Amino acid sequence: MPASMTPSGALKDVPMSHDDLVFADEGDDSSASPARAAWRILVVDDDADVHSTTTFALGSVEMQGRPLSFLHAYSAAEAFELLRRDTGIAVVLLDVVMESADAGLNLVRRIREELGQHEVRIILRTGQPGYAPEMDAIRGYDINDYRTKSELTRTKLYTTVAAAIRSYQQIRALDENRLGLERIVAAGAELMALHGVRDVALGILNQLGQLLGQPAEGVLCVRETGHAHPDILRAVAAAGACRHLDGRELGGQRGGELGIAIERALLTRRGAVDDGLLTLYFPGKAGRDFAACVPLDRPINDTEQRLLQVFAGMVAVALDNVELVTHLNQAAFHDPLTGLPNRTRLVELVDAALAAPQRAQAILALVDLDHFAETNDALGHHFGDLLLVAVGRRLKSRLDPSLQVARIGGDIFCVLGDAGVVQPAPIQALFREPFQIDGQDVQVSATLGLVRLGEHDGSGADALKDADIALKRAKSQQRAGHFYFSRSMGVEIRERVRMMHALRGGFQRGELFLAYQPQVDLLSNRPFGAEALLRWRTEDGRLVPPDRFIPIAEYSGLIVEIGEWVLRQACAELMRLRQAGHREFTMSVNVSQVQFRHPHFLDMLRRALEDTGAPPEYIELEITESMAMEEPALLVEKLAQVKRTGVSIAIDDFGTGFSSLSHLQRLQVDRLKIDRAFVTEITGSARGSSIAEMVVQLGRNLGLSVIAEGVEDERQAQILRQLGCPLAQGYLFARPLTPEDLVEWLGKQALHRAA
Repeated sequence: MPASMTPSGALKDVPMSHDDLVFADEGDDSSASPARAAWRILVVDDDADVHSTTTFALGSVEMQGRPLSFLHAYSAAEAFELLRRDTGIAVVLLDVVMESADAGLNLVRRIREELGQHEVRIILRTGQPGYAPEMDAIRGYDINDYRTKSELTRTKLYTTVAAAIRSYQQIRALDENRLGLERIVAAGAELMALHGVRDVALGILNQLGQLLGQPAEGVLCVRETGHAHPDILRAVAAAGACRHLDGRELGGQRGGELGIAIERALLTRRGAVDDGLLTLYFPGKAGRDFAACVPLDRPINDTEQRLLQVFAGMVAVALDNVELVTHLNQAAFHDPLTGLPNRTRLVELVDAALAAPQRAQAILALVDLDHFAETNDALGHHFGDLLLVAVGRRLKSRLDPSLQVARIGGDIFCVLGDAGVVQPAPIQALFREPFQIDGQDVQVSATLGLVRLGEHDGSGADALKDADIALKRAKSQQRAGHFYFSRSMGVEIRERVRMMHALRGGFQRGELFLAYQPQVDLLSNRPFGAEALLRWRTEDGRLVPPDRFIPIAEYSGLIVEIGEWVLRQACAELMRLRQAGHREFTMSVNVSQVQFRHPHFLDMLRRALEDTGAPPEYIELEITESMAMEEPALLVEKLAQVKRTGVSIAIDDFGTGFSSLSHLQRLQVDRLKIDRAFVTEITGSARGSSIAEMVVQLGRNLGLSVIAEGVEDERQAQILRQLGCPLAQGYLFARPLTPEDLVEWLGKQALHRAA
């Protein structure tokens, strides 16, 4: 007959049903699920009878499939020490009044506040009903239940303890879930910070060990589908006793029971716990699936299995991310066509070489394929791509393995390494053998620009710029040659860049102006025109020589904008001269090659004539003989279009080039200009006089006007008259003049002739 406790702690008989309790076999203590640990119950009371009756009432009971085990304390102080040493207690059955009236309540406070044990459930029991307010005690001290000893029958004691154990179990599960999730979040953060699939794979095995509370152990594998060997597993990383599998191919018997378990996970696309092995499946993208297998030191519970499922999902994302980062890294630092390092990666490699102790022995070489653009245009871009791939492969395979080979764009490759190996001769020798492209033999040469890093003071990007400067110098001198960068070249290019920026700023600030050098008839000394000459005076009043800034304007392309301004200014000045009474005056304007070849040059010319009202028959454009020799067919057509506007054409510096008679006839020019070098020589050598005479005769035979430039003394003018040259300009007649000075000079000449 069951019993309940009297106020003194004795049990009284109470009827009960077998349905209320789950008993283990009383005759066999081993039936209480030995695989599952007992719930630990701490009885705290200063009455020994309470201890014995509680143990008697609950001693053979199972709750949640697990037995109960009891610990005993006879004072609050003893209980506190026991709880401080043992953190695995589920429920405390606590008497309120022991060594003091509030000893039990004080112990509750110390359990919660000093020991920080918030999971343990506490049931207060008192033999003095109403001694402590029930609601205040429960609310203030997180007490699971509050009972008087008199009302705790055996059944009620069981149900109270069972409810407390369920509450304890739920709190522990929540805490385990929370801690597990916190570990997973932390693991995810750590994995995301790793770079490379192998590092992440090792991190996954380490994090699995921490989640399971055991040393890192096991193997993580990948299977790629859609490739030549889709059935071969490869161990990306391995740890612990499985470390010997790292990097090896698994599958079949090669991976043992771990390999078999991983193949099963990849086949079923799900993880499992079987025969002491945990397998996790991580679905990937782009045909790459991963799986891990870890030997277990102990069984894992349902909560851990659910957490592992969450962990597997997080790992799948981490693996996808590292794959994405790997692909982005490949795209950011490697050329997609050849797979070689690109410009960005090369700069990093050069920076590293500059920081290394062996920098004095390092050389950077740019390798530029000669006439690749023509090959690309003639045979197509696909053919050109195949050629680039073949060149990259040959450089990589036949040069010293210690060298770094990169493609930095277009048809330019780069070789970086020790000066004893990076030499022009062996690199250029690789191009003597034809390349086999689509069944064709393609012969290609290469021009090299080199930089000795030991002589370089800047960064990797600066070294690359210097190599490019050397390459341009090599290409300007001889194709299939090479050139080493020198400090003087650096000074020269920096000065050119400085000059380019200064010129651009000076043009915008209005520092450029035109001076006009009169042109005269040698027989009558009558002015008939002037040549517009570009000048640059800086803010400090210094004049920059034209032979310094005009080549830079042409190199930078600024000459197109400047040239249009010059044309407009000259046309406007012609109109002012005409308004001043000089109606038969011709304005001669120099046109650079860059300007003349600009696709909108004709439009610029027409606009200048229309906007200023200048009569085209009094405008003469001067082009150099070297310009006239390049691409004759295109030039003939362009000159014909220019002539249709009504302007005339003169060939400047005539005699310095190699114009053929037939070519000259096709150009339909109007005037030849004898170069000043031959004018200077006519008084000192027969050669100068002969060339000047030849130009005059050629002009007469072709019906062209001839003018000599650079006439500085009367002796030269006299010889030119004797040779039959009708026109001239030079310091003998006038220096280049400002617009105001030109008008004044023309007035004086008119008065002189009238006198």
